[in-house]
Amino acid sequence: MAVVEQSDRIRSRIEQLMPTARDELAALVAFRSIADPRQSPPEQCTGAANWVADAFRAAGIADVDLVETSDGATAVVGHQPGPEGAPTVLLYSHYDVQPAGDEALWESPPFELTERDGRWYGRGAADCKGNVVMHLLALRTLTAAGEPLPVGVRIVSEGSEEMGTGGLEELVRERPELFAADVVVIADTGNVAVGAPTLTTSLRGIVNVVVSVETLAGELHSGMYGGSAPDALAALVQMLSTLRDHGGNTVVSGLDTAQVWDGAEYPEERFRKDAGVLDGVRLTGSGSVADAVWARPALTILGIDAPPVVGSAAAIQPRASARLNLRVPPGMDPVRAQDALVTHLEKAAPWGAHVTVEREAFGEPFQARTSGPGYAALTAALTAAFGADVVVAGQGGSIPLCNVLAEQFPDAEIVLMGVEEPRALIHAPNESVDPSEIENLAVAEALFLQGLGDRVE
Repeated sequence: MAVVEQSDRIRSRIEQLMPTARDELAALVAFRSIADPRQSPPEQCTGAANWVADAFRAAGIADVDLVETSDGATAVVGHQPGPEGAPTVLLYSHYDVQPAGDEALWESPPFELTERDGRWYGRGAADCKGNVVMHLLALRTLTAAGEPLPVGVRIVSEGSEEMGTGGLEELVRERPELFAADVVVIADTGNVAVGAPTLTTSLRGIVNVVVSVETLAGELHSGMYGGSAPDALAALVQMLSTLRDHGGNTVVSGLDTAQVWDGAEYPEERFRKDAGVLDGVRLTGSGSVADAVWARPALTILGIDAPPVVGSAAAIQPRASARLNLRVPPGMDPVRAQDALVTHLEKAAPWGAHVTVEREAFGEPFQARTSGPGYAALTAALTAAFGADVVVAGQGGSIPLCNVLAEQFPDAEIVLMGVEEPRALIHAPNESVDPSEIENLAVAEALFLQGLGDRVE
């Protein structure tokens, strides 16, 4: 079948299924599937897992199971073998969501899918329940007329991704047969803009530490002792100030901070809008936005333990601490980066202040391989579905699963895409998805699966 004819046929089927897709997303968003029993009843996650399992069975994946992971969550895993000699594709998503936060900041109920200005609003509408529905659309399209899938398909929908507790990563190591594939599609990223097909090829890793400073045996009256008594909070502030230069660049001694991004650009004006930067406030860092958020290390102060303003006394603080987050680009060893950060902090301590640094767990950066047939086939499918050239982007966040899959299946191609473009406001109030992103990506995924199958014939 000609590519154009095949694309038109798939597009027509998906257009007919879009009302069903909206209903399914509404049903899935209604589950408060936060993988933390302190914030949502566990029954909500159980209900979402069962819904996802039933939906994939109905979409043509006959063998679907619920598997409990080591962190107490439930992963939905499934497999539908393909024709003899056909490759196998693993389709990833997750059904758990971030907490809604302050619901007063939402313009509509967070767990009720609501349409406004052409977008569908609700917690998880984009991250990542919209991607679950996108996978379902693509699979249903290929099996709509009772046809078999053109390739082998494995599915996994994670139940605790947002908590970062590592249950699925451990399951991959314990039961790799559930995940074995030639191509892995991680549907948990997004396009650089609505309608701009994008493949994410790099993810920054993560390094966290907690630094604590002590200078005195106890609090002292600031009037009686201020001037000579070493203030632990002032020492901490001085130490933290050394981690960025006057331009806002991260400067950790011993780390390269001048990397350059060679893929799609991230225009400054669009970034300012996406990030909600206030008028008159300059962006931090030299180089381009893409350099800063995708290619270079970035240090963020996550929290400081110090007296709150309200109720604070006229006292010199004997101790203070801060939790720091260092994002690590591909090509940089996170262990070395953590070592460098610890050494930097210890050397930056003024006045002989006592410093201790607690090392937290770290995540490896990830760099996708872009030279294989799967990547080429997906690029062609995205181009046909969107009618635009594919661009390559990075992501500042981390997806540890990618590294675990790469370790277990070194010959597999891992590609990242999804419906989570910047206007989706994932993790924030008023999260939403543009339905055209679900539709176009479903068309692309169906074309991709069909194209891989056609190569076998």
